[in-house]
Parts: sequence; structure tokens; C-alpha cells
Amino acid sequence: VQLQASGGGLVQVGGSLRLSCVASGSTFDDYGIGWFRQAPGKERVGVSCISSSDGTTYYADSVKGRFTISTDNAKNTVYLQMDNLKPEDTAVYYCAAGVGLFLSITIKIPFDGVDYWGKGTLVTVSS
Repeated sequence: VQLQASGGGLVQVGGSLRLSCVASGSTFDDYGIGWFRQAPGKERVGVSCISSSDGTTYYADSVKGRFTISTDNAKNTVYLQMDNLKPEDTAVYYCAAGVGLFLSITIKIPFDGVDYWGKGTLVTVSS
């Protein structure tokens, strides 16, 4: 599975961006798809995930109510709509896929469930 993330950029505080993650080589049917981010000087953390089985979603507390994850199965694409962006959202965002990703990210061992990583896309929120 190859994952290609895009949609990052520079945005002002309070603005919005939509990230996209396109999968090739397989469909999303068998995988949980998630978004991680890594801020400068910090560890990579899980941000959001969507279950392949029933579409259940997970959000980290820091983004809950502001970010929305969704899928377009016809396009094999997962989106992360980011609204009301804050300076602390500045990071490189990565999409990831894994058979057990949804479970692992919800029980706080996110990396255990990652089978595939996409390259990152940079989001910069300016104040």
C-alpha cells in the first residue's frame, strides 16, 4: 500500500485546511486509516483515525471538535478537515494505514498498529 498525503500549507490562526491521503495498491476496506503529526522538536503523535469496519472515528483531545476525518471510498481517499487552527497545530502531518491501527490508536499505542506510512505534508499556522 502506498499512501500520498497532500493539502498542507500556511494558514492563519482560526483558518482551515483539508488534508488528503490517497491510497494505491490496495483499498481502504481492510485498513484503519489515521493521521499523525510531528511538531518541531517533538514526538510524532496520533491525531485521528477511522475504522475500516464501521466508520467509527477517533480524535485526540487536542483536536476534538475542530478536526474531522472522513473517507471517499470511490476515490480511495481519506480526508482530515482541520478548522479553527491554532499555532500548536503546526506540524508535519502523516497519514498511516494498518489492519489494527484503529484499535492501537484508541488504546494509546498508536505505532503498534501502523503497517504503512505516507510521506508527510507540512501545516504551518501563523499567529
